[in-house]
Amino acid sequence: MHISKKLAQAHQSNKPTFSFEFFPPKTAQGVQNLYDRMDRMHDLGPAFIDITWGAGGRHSQLTCEMVNAAQSHYGLETCMHLTCTDMERTQVDDALRRAYKAGCTNILALRGDPPRDQEKWEVKEGGFRYARDLVKYIRTEYGDHFDIGVAGYPEGCDDHRDVDMLIDHLKEKVDAGATFVVTQMFYDVDIFLDWVKKCRDRGINIPIIPGIMPIHTHAAFLRRANWTKCHIPEDWYKALEPVKNDDAAVRAVGKELVAEMCRKILDAGILHLHFYTMNLAQATRMVLEDLSITPSTSGLALEKPLPWRKSLGLNRRDETVRPIFWRNRNTSYITRTADWDEFPNGRWGDSRSPAFGELDAYGIGLKGTNEANIKLWGKPKSLREVTSLFVRYLQGDLDRLPWSEGAISTEAESIKDDLLSLNKRGFLTINSQPAIDGASSTHPVHGWGPVGGWVYQKAYLELLVFPSIFKTVIERLDANKNLTYYAVNQKGELLTNTKDEGPNAVTWGIFPNREIVQPTIVETVSFLAWKDEAFRLGQDWSKCYPAGSSSRKLIETIMGECYLVNIVNNDFHQTHEIFKVFEGLEARDLDLVFEGTEASDHANGTYGTREVLNGDAPVAEVEKSIANGEERKVPFPTNGVALKS
Repeated sequence: MHISKKLAQAHQSNKPTFSFEFFPPKTAQGVQNLYDRMDRMHDLGPAFIDITWGAGGRHSQLTCEMVNAAQSHYGLETCMHLTCTDMERTQVDDALRRAYKAGCTNILALRGDPPRDQEKWEVKEGGFRYARDLVKYIRTEYGDHFDIGVAGYPEGCDDHRDVDMLIDHLKEKVDAGATFVVTQMFYDVDIFLDWVKKCRDRGINIPIIPGIMPIHTHAAFLRRANWTKCHIPEDWYKALEPVKNDDAAVRAVGKELVAEMCRKILDAGILHLHFYTMNLAQATRMVLEDLSITPSTSGLALEKPLPWRKSLGLNRRDETVRPIFWRNRNTSYITRTADWDEFPNGRWGDSRSPAFGELDAYGIGLKGTNEANIKLWGKPKSLREVTSLFVRYLQGDLDRLPWSEGAISTEAESIKDDLLSLNKRGFLTINSQPAIDGASSTHPVHGWGPVGGWVYQKAYLELLVFPSIFKTVIERLDANKNLTYYAVNQKGELLTNTKDEGPNAVTWGIFPNREIVQPTIVETVSFLAWKDEAFRLGQDWSKCYPAGSSSRKLIETIMGECYLVNIVNNDFHQTHEIFKVFEGLEARDLDLVFEGTEASDHANGTYGTREVLNGDAPVAEVEKSIANGEERKVPFPTNGVALKS
């Protein structure tokens, strides 16, 4: 959505809004850390974010990549900075194409700083001298696709201190097609408001967004103020000087000063604040909480049009259906389905397509470095040690697992005891939701969609099941007519009791003057695609450990032996019935310790290895136990419908 439209809606409802600015970090780890921070700051409820232009080479490419990630993966309305100084037209065209392809609809068009190694800067042939030229070019090439922002300088800029002349230049940018203004940072509200009045008197009637720089440290505060040559009120100096050597105290005092400045701006009728975060969260969050305009402090719930974070990528803004399998893997789902045939009209496309099911082209692997993951999950040597990791995750002691990008959802609280019991008995739960028989769309945990609606969902459970108890689980599932399931192993052998391959809605909502919305489903094609990713994540986890190590052999065995099973209880009145399937069942050898050497990949035997016999219709499996070396044949389950993947 265009920023100017968002601002108009906020003004119409008299609701203060805000936005954040980020810049491309210099290191790969810094980029990943910033993505994590952007994801967390999403919950503060920004109307949009913007990402500064990293001039030249890799840095400019990184800006485009970050815009794509913010739009598509994190669902953040994003404005891309674009500077034209020292930029050839082909570079500008490439940046605009990439922004368009990412679904970005907002550009902040800037002249930028002349190259430092040139005493007299000359425009590149075919390039742009002024920001107004860039604005005009974008408008000519892309029409109204982009909302185009420009910079405003209430106290002058580096090479022009004449404020009135700069207002004339701003008017030229507006006349060229600019639709909103973002100002340089300032600390004196009176100067800013006087400047806004001058702009209005000059005929500049587009939205003007004040740039707010929170105070992180005393030294940084002075350095940035000196750099921009902005006026600092005397009482600010007096308040900060006594605590200048105490960073925590500086942030606390700075929070009060900046929040009071923001209140004056809001009281003047300017209802949007743009924060220069410097890629930091704490100082900005403190100001917002003091202003009581975040969802948690305002009493207003963050708008959740669907029960999953929506992608704003190109052609995805109207996406209303998603498989529940990727509930905890939002980023990989968006990345992986980006090029599937006919998406989004055909949902996940044709499974016969060469684009379908391909893994290597997508960034879906395990998050984090090997070192970080070992530090987080340790070096498990037994199944019980693995189950304890899942238990810790459910209890909130771990912030992620290989199959979950973030912490456990508060929605799981009502089934937490059931999940804990399952994991302690050797069933590794990956995804779940309780049944909901009509919750208000404004419910703080389960609610989504427009006000005045009611939402429903079926109980859902997805978990890894060992072969030794798989047959019993399938028999119990087949005996309960309310339950439908899919079960698949790493080899792709699929069992299901569903009658066809159509989608089964597991979440839906009923709202005034709307058709029933069914945003979350289970169905065969997408489950088989998720199966590839789910087992891949486990294999990636095992590879965090050296070849031949106990931990690698343990996790490889779990991935090689277990079935990935998902279960839907189609009676949406029942939350706990789905767990009765597993009563009295426990995985064998929970305490069996895998032996291995860090330097060798020599196996001391295998645990639970299985050999499928009789080709397409497996009728028996062979298990070998390290404990006693015995080999025994166990009937392979033949109930349910066996399908080839």
